[in-house]
Amino acid sequence: MAQNKLYQLIINRLDGDKVHSQSYQEQIFKLVQKGIGGFIIFGGEMDEVRAFIDKLQSMSETPLFVASDIERGVGRQIKGGTRFPCQMAVSAAIRKDMPEDVSLLRDAVNAIALEAIDVGINMPLIPVLDVNQRPDNPIICTRAFSDNPEDVSWFGSAYIKVLESSGLLSCGKHFPGHGDTSIDSHISLPTITKSYKDLMALDVMPFVKAIENGVSSIMVGHLLVPALDSMPASLSKKVVRELLRDKLGFNGLIITDALNMSAINGIKNVSAKCIKAGVDILLHPINVDTAVKEIEDAIRINEIDEGCIESALGRILKAKAKLSGIKKTGVDYSRSRNLSTLITDMSITLVKGAGLLPITDAHVILAGADKFHEPSLWKGHFRDVTTIHDTPLLPSFEKSPLNLPFTKGGQGGLSDKTIIFAIFTEVSAWRGSSGIEDEEKQRIIELIKLVPEEPAPYLIRGLNRGKAKRSIVISFGSPYILPHFKDADMLIAAYDGAVESQRAVIKCLKVEMGCRGEMPVKLNLT
Repeated sequence: MAQNKLYQLIINRLDGDKVHSQSYQEQIFKLVQKGIGGFIIFGGEMDEVRAFIDKLQSMSETPLFVASDIERGVGRQIKGGTRFPCQMAVSAAIRKDMPEDVSLLRDAVNAIALEAIDVGINMPLIPVLDVNQRPDNPIICTRAFSDNPEDVSWFGSAYIKVLESSGLLSCGKHFPGHGDTSIDSHISLPTITKSYKDLMALDVMPFVKAIENGVSSIMVGHLLVPALDSMPASLSKKVVRELLRDKLGFNGLIITDALNMSAINGIKNVSAKCIKAGVDILLHPINVDTAVKEIEDAIRINEIDEGCIESALGRILKAKAKLSGIKKTGVDYSRSRNLSTLITDMSITLVKGAGLLPITDAHVILAGADKFHEPSLWKGHFRDVTTIHDTPLLPSFEKSPLNLPFTKGGQGGLSDKTIIFAIFTEVSAWRGSSGIEDEEKQRIIELIKLVPEEPAPYLIRGLNRGKAKRSIVISFGSPYILPHFKDADMLIAAYDGAVESQRAVIKCLKVEMGCRGEMPVKLNLT
């Protein structure tokens, strides 16, 4: 079989931040000459990436798939694009029974589609169709719409309809469902132990609805599901052909999750095994030429039937023919930003403590992922703003297991103030957690609790006896951290650490707008 056909089965990595390099360009040009199927873009400046993609498309004999993980809009990957709220925030903001909300959702997804088309992305790797069923899920969490399969199905289908109508190739991920894991498949192989019946009723349902609504592609996750097979799903004929193709009747493109992920480390000839299982496209292999050689060797020893590859190529060419219908139009980026801001504002969810608003004076303590901390934003509204680690510990704390921070309480300490704990968490590949560090969690819990009657070596300097006037915990990221702080007087979920989310929460605290969001997942606050 001609090598250029085998290269068509692969979507390779494209680093947008490197496209200005002549040597890097030459590497990419060689792959296009070999017949590469497409690229998945990470990073880069809008104008540079757009120009480079246009050049690659003009060089390629067949249209290139240009994929990207733009779950939060093009701005999630490309500088100059609009960053939208995460899927869980969208679900918190949009009420399915309100026509104006549904219209807003369509407008927002359409704005994402138009920006994708503008930069040259034709295969947005969205929506995430995982049903998040584990509070400690380290890699899905707020990337999911909900823990309810019906809600995930509804929102996922809404995304798919808009993307497909714009000519783009939508992608549902991560089949058969990554929502019930406590392990990030970037790091190691997750095992999903539920029964076949539960799997079909919960995790697979959104994919069934996606197929009914015309999704162009489905990404198979690196997941071990014993109820389906003893092989990881991405390498499993039972999952790919027997379940997804035959039982569910999916005739579109089947794509692997990225092949550089550690979940499949140690598996020999992984590219060939994925193709043998019935996958059409290999995403992000560690080495493209090695992947092609693996497939060639498997064909030579009759491990892979050439008819299987011809069928995959047929589906690939059919999908690429659809791309000719994409039309570039002018994009109103200011409108996109307004839509993003509106949905962010609508997503802020008051979980507990409605009667305590407005908050006009407070001591703000920033905790969690400090890359999101914007002290100047908070200082514009509240007099005292510190981070949980920004001042030295008292000498007597050094040996304390609590290791509580020295915080500046202002006159009278913290006990006569409202304390706002703004906690920032994030979901990102290879991180291994979507929550807050245990040490910081314990510090915050102790600050919320009553201080002992008698002085103790772990008391905070400036913190008087008695409870703080009011305590407010705001989760900028995973809402699942809120039950750790259920003794706080007020709990707020914001789903994202972006400046726009912080600004929206401040507006809610001051009652400049209402906390309109509805919690998309179940939280145990009892």
